[in-house]
Amino acid sequence: MSVAALLRRQQQITLAALALVVALALGYVLLGAEMGMTALDMTLMPRDMDMAWPVWSLRYTLTMFAMWWAMMVAMMLPSAVPVILLAAALNAKAQPGRAPYGATAWFVAGYLVAWGGFSIVAVAAQWWLSQVRALAPMLHLSDTHVVASLLIAAGLWQFTPWKRACLQQCRSPLAFLTQRRRAGNLGALVMGLEHGGYCLSCCWLLMALLFVGGVMNLFWIGGLALIVLVEKALPAGERFARALGAVLVICGLAVVMLSESDALHRLLG
Repeated sequence: MSVAALLRRQQQITLAALALVVALALGYVLLGAEMGMTALDMTLMPRDMDMAWPVWSLRYTLTMFAMWWAMMVAMMLPSAVPVILLAAALNAKAQPGRAPYGATAWFVAGYLVAWGGFSIVAVAAQWWLSQVRALAPMLHLSDTHVVASLLIAAGLWQFTPWKRACLQQCRSPLAFLTQRRRAGNLGALVMGLEHGGYCLSCCWLLMALLFVGGVMNLFWIGGLALIVLVEKALPAGERFARALGAVLVICGLAVVMLSESDALHRLLG
């Protein structure tokens, strides 16, 4: 088998394995992540539906962590596929006598660890928001001031140099993969964790917008996943990121004005 054919076969196997991981994570989310109803049911439920506040037991906390982690995998892994394939190809060239799957799997595991870390923070934020009653039982923000603040913060983040630097690492990963290369499976894990950190730094406030639309709202899950993919993969991704930032700030300001208008109307009425 020629080198080109071998690389093509390795790429196909890697793609199939990644597709399986995404499918499992997405399936878990669609089935409701052990929350007693499917994600579609939760999406179609009225936002003002009267529901009991959840009890934060250890079981519920672990369920929330699994839900966030599965969502992160389903939403973020597709946009990381080009980086993973490039890493696998570099592994194959660096060690032509060995299959690259082991090191590539450890590289992907680094991403999973990074997203798991974000999931812990997200669960902690969810717990705090529920304690101060800023988060409805249907897992969306019920406080318009918090909604506005989060939208404006996410929009402004799109214009920061940190966002641009992290997005550049995600859009052009070759320099990272060659300059930060570490040998062995542990080295691949550290590289995946480090590059996964760039992906998180790039998109963490966008992921936090799940609290605005509903943590298990399929429209928000799909929309945010598409936004992340466009930012990282398409040629105009950086311009799109800045345009999105402007839209988010405008939406946040609109929420503030509508909230103040409603408050004034209630005061005068």
